[in-house]
Formats: sequence, structure tokens, C-alpha cells
Amino acid sequence: QVQLVESGGGLVQPGGSLRLSCAASGSIFRIYSMNWYRQAPGKQRELVAGIGNNEITNYADSVKGRFTISRDNAENTMYLQMNTLKPEDTAVYYCNAVLSGSRYDITRNYWGQGTQVTVSS
Repeated sequence: QVQLVESGGGLVQPGGSLRLSCAASGSIFRIYSMNWYRQAPGKQRELVAGIGNNEITNYADSVKGRFTISRDNAENTMYLQMNTLKPEDTAVYYCNAVLSGSRYDITRNYWGQGTQVTVSS
């Protein structure tokens, strides 16, 4: 089994910063990509940022220049540094990993339980 555990969410004022972490554990052979998604009340879940095992990153237009995704392959951990936060960044943030559990396993999608980020004065 694979577990993804997020941490680092909370309440922050507009213009502030937060750093989210996502730690993957369990039977992991290779992680192909790790991604952050978010879902605000009444809205669909959307991709915020992603990073492949070649360190290539991609970002939603709404967060470019403010958020930075990074990854520690040795620790199977991913981070999201969020700066200049806006009220519209308020959402539950989910960690996602695309990985295989063994050399012979198919690639599967795994999700964390989510962490709340609230940007409000």
C-alpha cells in the first residue's frame, strides 16, 4: 500500500506565504510525477502544479510566479511554496502521485487526504 500525507495548510492573511509538504510512503518502486491539485467550495478540482521525475515543472496560469513546486526524490517528498497568497487561493489542496509499486506493477494514481488552505484577513 502507498500513502500520501500532506501537511502545512492553515490560515494566512492575503500576501502571506505557506509551504505545503507531501510525503509518500509504502511500497514504491518509481514515482513518475507528483502534483498538487486544489478544490474550492462549489468548484471542480484543478491542477495547481506538477513535477516529473526529470524535474520538469508545470503550473496553472493563476499561480505562475507565486507558487514553486519542488521534490526530494531521496525522501519521496514534494513541496509547494506558496507566496503572495490571495483569497482566491483558498481551497483544499490535494497531493497526487503517479507511481508504480514494483518493477512489474502498472502505474497507478494515488491521492492524499487533503489539507485546507484559507487566505483571509
